[in-house]
Amino acid sequence: MKILITAGPTREYIDDVRFLSNASSGRMGYCLAEAAIAAGHEVVLVSGPVDLPVPEGARVSLIETTSELRQSCLELFPRCDGVIATAAVCDYRPHERISGKLTKTGRPITLELTETSDVLAELGEQKEHRWVVGFALESQDPRNNAMRKLRMKQCDCIVLNDTSAISSLENTVEILSPEAETMAVMNGLKSEIAEKLIGFIEREIAR
Repeated sequence: MKILITAGPTREYIDDVRFLSNASSGRMGYCLAEAAIAAGHEVVLVSGPVDLPVPEGARVSLIETTSELRQSCLELFPRCDGVIATAAVCDYRPHERISGKLTKTGRPITLELTETSDVLAELGEQKEHRWVVGFALESQDPRNNAMRKLRMKQCDCIVLNDTSAISSLENTVEILSPEAETMAVMNGLKSEIAEKLIGFIEREIAR
């Protein structure tokens, strides 16, 4: 299979030096890329800014903003068999990016924020014969929020984890079906979960 994997955070710039982002390390996505290559698959990795070595054998597209992520994914997805979307997309961007660097004035400032594109929802709309595996990082009402995302983004399954996964070498995930059933529970090192998840996708999702 040829698998598109998204990983890491996106950044939305306030001015030329400051940005909004999140604490994603990208480790889960990179582990999945390595596991997929080890299983004999072709991997296209679209990655936000991370401090991780590029997986050997992966074709990599490095991006920063959500707009760049969207552009890369829409270009690459039609030539792939499926997507595993682990990227932690920045949900909001400044309505206007300031040219140069903001100078402190001693007074509060107000930022007007606009929602960014829902990249995975767009991929879900055009998936046709392809499969879509989403990730949901939730802290409140996790199952309901994960199921809402699965349906909005037309995922074939969604991998639910919580905020303890951020910057950790380990994780615990629950894979939910479109019928809200638990298809699998996996825990351990992210590298171990990645191997199990690739096997699960081969058996249950891509067949």
